[in-house]
Amino acid sequence: MTTQAQNSSRPAQPAPHRYVGMWVTEDGHIRHELLPNGRYDEQRGNRKSAYRGRYAITGNQIDYVDDTGFSADGVFVSEDVLEHGGMIFRRER
Repeated sequence: MTTQAQNSSRPAQPAPHRYVGMWVTEDGHIRHELLPNGRYDEQRGNRKSAYRGRYAITGNQIDYVDDTGFSADGVFVSEDVLEHGGMIFRRER
């Protein structure tokens, strides 16, 4: 008995937000990764995953809530510059 392959229609995955990726302070001490699933993972110095949580982006505004409930925000001043918590992050390419 042979079976025919069926076309499965899966909903298309949404494209990742244009700001998804790694953002780094000039001294490299803080590495802030915005993941495509709406989560972030922040490394501080040698401390990997020092902070984790979720984020939402509206326009050029980003709002964070870490897994402990702490919230913060930031602003993308350009495609490659993020101001957050009094710090400047640059997109890592």
